[in-house]
Amino acid sequence: MASRSIALALGVENSLVGRAWHWRGGNMALGADAASLQNDILTQLLLTRGVDPQDVARHAKPTLRDFLPDPSEFRDMDAAAERIAQAVLSDETITIYGDYDVDGATSAALLVDLLRNVGARANYYIPDRLLEGYGPSGEALVRLAEEGSSLIVTVDCGAMAHEALGQARDAGVDVIVVDHHKCSPELPPAAALVNPNRLDESDLAAAHGHLAAVGVAFLLAIALIRTLRDRGYFDDREEPNLMALLDLVALGTVADVAALHGLNRAFVAQGLKVMARRERIGMSALIDASRLKRAPQCSDLGFALGPRINAGGRVGESTLGVRLLTTSDADEAREIAEQLSALNEDRRAIEAEVQQAAEALLAGQHNRAVQVLSGAGWHPGVIGIVAGRIKEKTGKPAIVIALEDDSGVGKGSGRSISGVDLGAAIIAARESGLLVAGGGHAMAAGLTIERSMLEDFAAFLDERLARDVDRARQNQVMQLDLAVAPGGLTPSLVETLEQAGPYGVGWPGPRVAVGPVRIVKADIVGKDHLRVIAAGEDGRSLKAIAFRAAESEMAQTLMHRSAGRRFHLAGRARIDDWGSRPQAELHLEDAAFAD
Repeated sequence: MASRSIALALGVENSLVGRAWHWRGGNMALGADAASLQNDILTQLLLTRGVDPQDVARHAKPTLRDFLPDPSEFRDMDAAAERIAQAVLSDETITIYGDYDVDGATSAALLVDLLRNVGARANYYIPDRLLEGYGPSGEALVRLAEEGSSLIVTVDCGAMAHEALGQARDAGVDVIVVDHHKCSPELPPAAALVNPNRLDESDLAAAHGHLAAVGVAFLLAIALIRTLRDRGYFDDREEPNLMALLDLVALGTVADVAALHGLNRAFVAQGLKVMARRERIGMSALIDASRLKRAPQCSDLGFALGPRINAGGRVGESTLGVRLLTTSDADEAREIAEQLSALNEDRRAIEAEVQQAAEALLAGQHNRAVQVLSGAGWHPGVIGIVAGRIKEKTGKPAIVIALEDDSGVGKGSGRSISGVDLGAAIIAARESGLLVAGGGHAMAAGLTIERSMLEDFAAFLDERLARDVDRARQNQVMQLDLAVAPGGLTPSLVETLEQAGPYGVGWPGPRVAVGPVRIVKADIVGKDHLRVIAAGEDGRSLKAIAFRAAESEMAQTLMHRSAGRRFHLAGRARIDDWGSRPQAELHLEDAAFAD
């Protein structure tokens, strides 16, 4: 039921997807200056995303100068920079130990690239997902020390690796942790732990808890160069261009689904500019392998470039992403990018099999607050993606667990919905003895569990999160930014809307309602996509497409029960550039009867 205190958009209280439609910003009362700003779409978009009217200019064109904090505000940042600077000056061997996903790969590539540029001896180590699992292992850290690394920097992992870091300490090797995952009150024995989500962090630093690990690594890069500069290291050599690293920061931030507001939005906006210049050989090869004929946009990072880097860690060789992003050999870059594209196709096939098996189990989960689905033989490299798909399908948090046939141990990955902190629940379950290991952040988490504990674990999540899930689902509405007739859905409108980007979690892309329209044609294209051709009362028509929506109530209504009815269609306005000239289309997310 829609809140009576907020005006319904276009009078829609219950759409075909079962949501009320609201104007973003509530009743659209935007303050004293609203009357003079009402024709400025860009300003309206910024204001309805929480920007203060006096701060519009800064957010309209986000730059690092306007959003970057002093890295020294973060606990252990200066200590980390000092220790790495010492290693550079002493010609020590430094190994960057990264996670096997995009955030880990970009974080590792950023520090390796920077360290090599300043003349340091820098290596990298990416664990194998299947053989070693998530996070640093004590065995691997000790082995790296025995092979000559006196300093190890973990990126996108390590915040909860108490035992592994204890082994490294006992072996006499210094470990610096650069992470963004949730921490426990007791910190692991690291030489420094840089993480805005430390529980003892300052308010200013904690306000940057939405950073991906690659964003934290970039702040460390700034601190390191400043430290080396203070020591006179650049008196006779050129300083590296830190801005050239922002393509890595943008890719890791978007692919890790980090909230795109404040500093992250500046990272991505500026990183896309760097990426468009194609100065990084590996990134250029990745863009070509993704068949992009234009400069990458924010959505491309999450749906084209990121999945290819991830494919190496999921179903292939875990080091491929870092190798690609750090190579200076164009032929090698092209070969790795093509290999990652092939692995991505393999990943899609494996994912489809696991998703089908997981969805078959949903019938027994209808009363669960969190969908906990497990199966023997499921590939652990795709369970996170499948969890995301299940979450989208059910509107509830989902955890998908791949059980090993012989040991009875399961590796799980979870994805949450807005308003439900899954990472905190996983940490609580681990502390309660229900998990072998586990951690994460609000929207995503990973875990290791004994098969015998599955039911108790699911019950624990039900008890802890049921109220949060119910509240979050009740608050799910379609928030609209504007409504137009079909003739108003133009390429110029799309360009205007994109000026308030980049968009992502925490900075939602604008939703447009188009209508009223009558359905001219609605059918299924591809595997399960709904295509709609609709005509408006202004004499103009539009094309809309709803991805993976063939079996939805919305698709069935528009295809079979639309005769004589008028509808409002809602979704994201996009450019369709397949034809001879660009046309605007609607990426359909919802629809509602207009009469």
